[in-house]
Amino acid sequence: MLSKYTDIALRETEQLLAIDSPTGCTAEAEAHLLARFEALGFSARRLCKGGVLADLGGEGEGILLMAHTDTLGAMVAEVKPNGRLRISPLNGLEANNAETENVRIHTRSGKVYEGTLQLCNASVHVNDNYKKCERTFDTLEVVVDMPTASAAETAALGIRTGDFICPEPRTRITESGYIKSRFLDDKLSVGILLSLADRLREARPNRHVYMLITAFEEVGHGASFTVPADVRELLCVDMGCVGDGLACTEHTVSICPKDSHGPYSKEVVDGLVRAAEASGAAYALDIYPHYGSDAGACVAAGNDVRFGLIGPGVYASHGYERSHSDGVLNTLKLLFTYLGL
Repeated sequence: MLSKYTDIALRETEQLLAIDSPTGCTAEAEAHLLARFEALGFSARRLCKGGVLADLGGEGEGILLMAHTDTLGAMVAEVKPNGRLRISPLNGLEANNAETENVRIHTRSGKVYEGTLQLCNASVHVNDNYKKCERTFDTLEVVVDMPTASAAETAALGIRTGDFICPEPRTRITESGYIKSRFLDDKLSVGILLSLADRLREARPNRHVYMLITAFEEVGHGASFTVPADVRELLCVDMGCVGDGLACTEHTVSICPKDSHGPYSKEVVDGLVRAAEASGAAYALDIYPHYGSDAGACVAAGNDVRFGLIGPGVYASHGYERSHSDGVLNTLKLLFTYLGL
């Protein structure tokens, strides 16, 4: 049964990854999510701030499951005299791993142009300092894939300051089960929650389940609002970090006892560990020194709830990320058992 829901999660993730949704420009992804929840037979609504809240039913104490659909990206900071674009990153986009990435430029009129994020004076046959040049968003520029060589010509296309810049995700799922893409943080977890919603059409959970897919997590205030009145616990489903000094891998589900903002609720963490062990899920307990979640934003806003954080292991966070179907499977195992499914 779980292999079925793993496949559903991967299919939902691929569909969502194909939709550009940098923080602040998430309406198309939200419309997609509304349609998916409605197709599954659940009541859902788009929030005024952005994001989608769905009621998946059940009885007893409320639990709010959260993930986020907003991603890294950038905005046009300046149309340069040469017609190219200086950009301002949306939070964690890194110049060092974004160079040569194909991008889409979303204008205010709705027109979308393609381009490439390149080092200024990008030819190694011309630039004597190519190797030594530090990669920053002052030394990189978007080359627009249109015949433009001046600020006036680019402006005539309708491109201007504040337009959104969206790196292409380059999604691939290999025969060996690896999922490679930008923005697995956190669209892989959204796919997992949609798969869980599919399961809840036929199963009765041990609590009243809500799902909140937020739209401002990457800038720190995604879940600072809109907690249903009967919710006493929230569980954030976000990526588990993979790296030196950590036990999490792309094949496991991460349970986080503490991140850069402090500890998660011991009662929730203990319950998640018991559920992981009861389900046979391969899991890791890790402390993340450079990490904040929607759970932290929610309680910092004053909501009186218990809170926890889990997620499938993701390597190369905020870059060209990689996970594995095993990590998806183990996350579903944990969630199914934790909700008594």
